Amino acid sequence: MRARTTDWALALGVGLAFATGLWSLTAGRPDQWWIVALHGAGGLLVALLLVPKLRRVWPRVWPREPRAWLGLLSSVLALLVVATGVAWTAGGSLVLLGYHLLNWHILFGYALTAVVSLHMLARARPLRRADLAGRRQALSMALLLAGAAALWPLKGAAVAWLGLPGARRRFTGSRAWAHFTGNGFPVVSWVADRPRPADPALWRLRVDGLVAHPLALDLAALGRPDELDATLDCTGGFYTTQRWAGCRVGALLDRAGADPSATWVRFVSVTGYRWSLPLQQARDALVATHVGGEPLAHGHGAPARLVAPGERGFVWVKWLTRIELRDQPDPGQLLAINTSWLSPAGRGEGTWLPDEGGPPGPEDRSRL
Repeated sequence: MRARTTDWALALGVGLAFATGLWSLTAGRPDQWWIVALHGAGGLLVALLLVPKLRRVWPRVWPREPRAWLGLLSSVLALLVVATGVAWTAGGSLVLLGYHLLNWHILFGYALTAVVSLHMLARARPLRRADLAGRRQALSMALLLAGAAALWPLKGAAVAWLGLPGARRRFTGSRAWAHFTGNGFPVVSWVADRPRPADPALWRLRVDGLVAHPLALDLAALGRPDELDATLDCTGGFYTTQRWAGCRVGALLDRAGADPSATWVRFVSVTGYRWSLPLQQARDALVATHVGGEPLAHGHGAPARLVAPGERGFVWVKWLTRIELRDQPDPGQLLAINTSWLSPAGRGEGTWLPDEGGPPGPEDRSRL
């Protein structure tokens, strides 16, 4: 392949791998396996493109001008991204500086995307028609794409044939952990939320927004009539299937009198962390107060957390305090989940008092 064609193909390959990597963090249902497969094939495409790239630049691998160092750095990062990704899916368990291979894969991926973007701004030359013309160029690119598409299932077959731990992973690459053990699975956070434990006597779950009868429910009023077996697949690299108990969201919405115009439901944590789900999907979710027959531990979201089957763990909002019916999704939720740890409650300050400030009064109890 021509030099410019290779460089642009590499940049596009990195962009594809980055975009599908982010997308794969939302893939929780088995029928979404193809998102993870597309990410893997994109990463292997980058690995294949590195071969002609490194052959071309190897004689000048130690660049003399500052701008050229971005190219060398991007090549090193690309190798690290591919190596950590393949090692993780094969079952690698290396932990370095407190981070395991999946964490390093994600960190290297962010760094690679940033460096490649800077490198393209500094040195990229526009593609010409001559760079793409010719059957040889078309055949080369077709072979690379076919090779990347074939290497992904071949890698999986090799992992299974060799009996590596990765063969027992979920399609997301997550490891099985402590199924049906109650609170025995790891305590993790999307970023770093660490609120104080709640006082059960003060905790209230508010159900409001587009409803006829706003509610403020304590634990006794919430109850735990419903049970659900669901798999929590954490983007940190593990999955666990547990029996959760609590109250179906749909039952709470019916009690509050959902407005016909409502189409989305937003779930809000005491830290400000929040996520929204389409109404029909939200109705089947669970406000869980127990797991495996025991009350939720604080680290797992006590007094109550959202259990959203088919969604990745970051959607399962912990330390739940509010359910709000809306006529549109929450446009600020991506920012909220990455900044909630900076809020007073997210830093472990403040209390779990209701929104009005102060213990619930008679007006709250009348809506239980």
